Amino acid sequence: MSELPLPLPAEHIPAGTAAWRSADAARWSAAAPRRWAHPLVAMGALAVGMVWFIDTEPEGACTAAEPCATAWGSVAAAGLALLCLYWTLRQPRLALAGLGALAAATLADAGFAVSRLGTGRLVLLAAIVLAVATLIHRIVAARRQRALAEAAAGELRHRLPRPARDFKRGQFSLVVGGLLLAVSAFALWAALDVVADYDDRAAGASRVSAEVVDVDADEDDVSTLVVATLDGDRRHTLDTVFPEDYPVGSTVELVVDGDWVRLVSEPYDLMGWELLLLASAVPGVAFVANGLTGRSRARSLDGRTLPALGVLVHEGREDARTYVYAADDHTAEHPLLTFHSMYVAEPGRQPDDGAEAEAEEGAEAHADVDAQQERYDALFGGTDEEPRLREAVLLGAPFGGAEVAFLAPEPTGRNEVEFERSVTPVRPYAPGLADSPVTLAARTLKRGISKSPEQQSGRRRPRRRPVHEVAEAMRPTAAPRSWAADGGSRGVGVFLLLVQGFALAQVLDGDWTWYKVVALFGLPYFMTMVSTALNWRLTADRSGVWVAGGWRVRQVRWEQVTGVRHAHDGIEISVSGGRKEIELLPVSAGWLQRRFGKGSAAAEASEALRAMVHYPELRPTEDADARGQGAPLGPVIAGFTLVWAAAVLLV
Repeated sequence: MSELPLPLPAEHIPAGTAAWRSADAARWSAAAPRRWAHPLVAMGALAVGMVWFIDTEPEGACTAAEPCATAWGSVAAAGLALLCLYWTLRQPRLALAGLGALAAATLADAGFAVSRLGTGRLVLLAAIVLAVATLIHRIVAARRQRALAEAAAGELRHRLPRPARDFKRGQFSLVVGGLLLAVSAFALWAALDVVADYDDRAAGASRVSAEVVDVDADEDDVSTLVVATLDGDRRHTLDTVFPEDYPVGSTVELVVDGDWVRLVSEPYDLMGWELLLLASAVPGVAFVANGLTGRSRARSLDGRTLPALGVLVHEGREDARTYVYAADDHTAEHPLLTFHSMYVAEPGRQPDDGAEAEAEEGAEAHADVDAQQERYDALFGGTDEEPRLREAVLLGAPFGGAEVAFLAPEPTGRNEVEFERSVTPVRPYAPGLADSPVTLAARTLKRGISKSPEQQSGRRRPRRRPVHEVAEAMRPTAAPRSWAADGGSRGVGVFLLLVQGFALAQVLDGDWTWYKVVALFGLPYFMTMVSTALNWRLTADRSGVWVAGGWRVRQVRWEQVTGVRHAHDGIEISVSGGRKEIELLPVSAGWLQRRFGKGSAAAEASEALRAMVHYPELRPTEDADARGQGAPLGPVIAGFTLVWAAAVLLV
């Protein structure tokens, strides 16, 4: 980087801010965790230990005295082991607690007797010890780095300005985690219901002994036993998960109630529900833990006085991460730390009370949307060069896992500044591992596969036109303007409808299983996507924008619209007042339409509506009638789905 960094205006630099010079920064980097303590080392050791333990741990046979029934202890241990692997990477303190519990459970399973540990448990415990050592080293290193950063910043401390506080962290993680834990609760309830049904039925059943006369596996690889009662009166065919436990000629115990017959040693099969419980509870707990940790760190940043350090920053083109350099490292040769960040506020803008603030809210939101897009274009649009270095003030002591904020000039080059806050934990830059041949190869592959066909053939993907350019090409009209699903969008809708019909037929065919229940939970979302893709409509009239989605038609008044964006084959309409944005998805087949050189109605609608938001004179002067407002197709798709389901069940 030969250009000088974009300067930060002196009036925006907090009084007493110390520049983080290369000498102090080098001491901070030297205090970073050593390579042997890298999370991947501990994760690899734990993975080897867990696999070794599973491979060498003897499996007990299913017998009438010790039946293979519920395995909640094994499910809990497996979930804890998976969480420890993840937390070793992201949450060192939680990983320490989890590994302590895992080690205690391993020792308790052997009766706390060293002679009964076995090779598998010893290897697992050795891996846990190594992982704990790396975690403790990382925590101690983080404390050292924090102390060094605070010493470099001097004695003065500063609070975040009001516009940069109350940053919402963890909401998405908490919502997703809550949904996953709800699925876990359902899986647990369903499994316990199976157990209760068996206990009720077995209580009134008779118990008989039988001899295994044949063991077979059909084309679905489901093992079956053919047994004959010892009195020779009847034969039964039973499914089994462990056929190796029942050699021909062995005796088994049965519970019989008419045509209902079960092995006492295998009363029921809960593997599906246990897998669903494990697959939903592990990411659910991880999401909730991340959300709570992020919220706690954000509140800590809001409520404390913070050290301030003068640094240089720039955004990476390949990974969109923010990289921080020493204040005198103008060539950006030695990155110190990295994190993902998000724009949160402009300094100097204070929240006002009263009618004036309410009247200005929409205009300010419009400006924010435009500034965000211009900022993104300045950083990443239309050039292969790395984004330019910017002077910045880093607020908060940086260390591994920290939360920070920074003040920097806008990348557009205008004499304006912005606040950004980290949305992922701070990570000290590790050149040895970050630039390994494997990582470099992965980055090269990522660059190749992330390019569109136009980019691979030397043609650039069209950039979004500036709003003023769109406005200049538009002409005011009296009649309302509408945009609706085009061929690309309807093609996506038809494809999704066929997928939905096929999936529903598979769900309704045969016995109910846990994964079929999970599939039914996704049916309403799928119907919403189908109805939106086939029949979405946006209509601009005198008073606002009519949005016809999958299930309803709503109007958003012009004074409430703060932005319109077309991205990822969807349209997002931002609404003022802290309300949730309105989203239509999917509304186009972006890559396919670009591949054939065609535009999309969704892209045209977003550009035109964005221009109308900022240039009121372009808005229509008449109101749209009921027909022009559009109609939802969701009820029709729901009726079609019911008819199709009935046909599948009847046939």
